[in-house]
Amino acid sequence: MSRLFIVLFLFSELSLSAQNQVALFAGPQVSTANYSIQHQKQDTKYKTGFQAGISMKVPFDGFLYFAPAAFYSFKGYDVTYNLYNSLPDINAKDNSTRFHTFELAALLQFDLGRNPSHLFIKAGPSLDFMLFAREKFNLVGGGSVSRNMKFGPGEYGRYSANLLAQLGYEKDGGFIVYFQYTHSPANLSNRDGGPSIKHKVFGLTFGKYLNRKKIVIDTRVRE
Repeated sequence: MSRLFIVLFLFSELSLSAQNQVALFAGPQVSTANYSIQHQKQDTKYKTGFQAGISMKVPFDGFLYFAPAAFYSFKGYDVTYNLYNSLPDINAKDNSTRFHTFELAALLQFDLGRNPSHLFIKAGPSLDFMLFAREKFNLVGGGSVSRNMKFGPGEYGRYSANLLAQLGYEKDGGFIVYFQYTHSPANLSNRDGGPSIKHKVFGLTFGKYLNRKKIVIDTRVRE
């Protein structure tokens, strides 16, 4: 919780400038993982989720803006094993997971046009903090296990790193919509000889700038 208060304080300080714009956003997403055991790819499936948070648009240089974001992300993956592995269990034949995460992103935004309504692209890294997670797996000999995921050395990693890319559209009144792709180069497994688990997320997000007024051009003929 202390990290959340620090982030909110930093956003409130940055938003004091009239040129800085603050937006709220939310939207659905689907997630899975690039999952391999001993360099052999495992069969995975997508799970539905969502994200919601706050972002900023800070002028940097011409069409380029600094666009930090802080958000909650609900994601996970389903995997079926063709090799046995000690994580989550040597007798597990599959695993279904859910992650509740808090993410901090440091993005750069490039506006594709001078008009108040325009396309944009964003990209940059983010840090992922695992707040809470659960897993459920079936055993080869029968039965199943449902439990909270364990974080720490030899278990799952509580922190992760991601690369984000967005393509979107801003309207002059402040409405935002964008498609987002998230790729994680970081392995979620901390176990020596364990699997390679790297998040992959696709999302569609909607948002609104809170302090942007619609620009109205006065076309009246002045005497």
